[in-house]
Amino acid sequence: MEAPETAEWKQRERRTAAERRAQAFAALPNAGQDLAARFHESVRLPRGAVVSGYWPLDGELDIRPLLHQIHEQGHPIGLPVVKGKGQPLLFRRWSPGMVLVQGSFRVLTPPEGAPEIVPDVLLVPLLAFDREGFRLGYGGGFYDRTLEKRRHEAHSGHPVLAIGTAFAAQETESLPRGPFDQRLDWIVTEAWARKCTQGT
Repeated sequence: MEAPETAEWKQRERRTAAERRAQAFAALPNAGQDLAARFHESVRLPRGAVVSGYWPLDGELDIRPLLHQIHEQGHPIGLPVVKGKGQPLLFRRWSPGMVLVQGSFRVLTPPEGAPEIVPDVLLVPLLAFDREGFRLGYGGGFYDRTLEKRRHEAHSGHPVLAIGTAFAAQETESLPRGPFDQRLDWIVTEAWARKCTQGT
């Protein structure tokens, strides 16, 4: 359970972060293509890795150019599905041209008949992030629970990789951390890609 002051701070920061993101979205129409270029310059996906993406909501940086390129490289791709409050996400396989359906929170997802897959690499949406790789999400805790579960399941030789995708303008100096907040391994924006290192 988060301390009340931490929860209140996060709610205030979400409003400010959403405004910053909206300004970046309006100013950077080619951010999705630029992010894909920064990703390929810096991040090396393991051979055959299963990758989870997400379908962008209004105002989110559009990572679909990156998803199409990763698909063309032969990586299976899944999109998230909310099972219920307090539960980790599940992922159903996606491919270009698939007709999506509306799931929880207005998120578009593959249809129920699409096979479930387990991601090795997760592309993670966010409202704000700091230099150490901590993120401010939307408040449901779905990605934190999912990352905790996948990291617990993963073998030591096959670590799960969490990559936050965002506008560079979504960076903030620091974020308060709750006991269940999961750290990202990378942040990739339209301007740069950075491997997250604790304490820097």
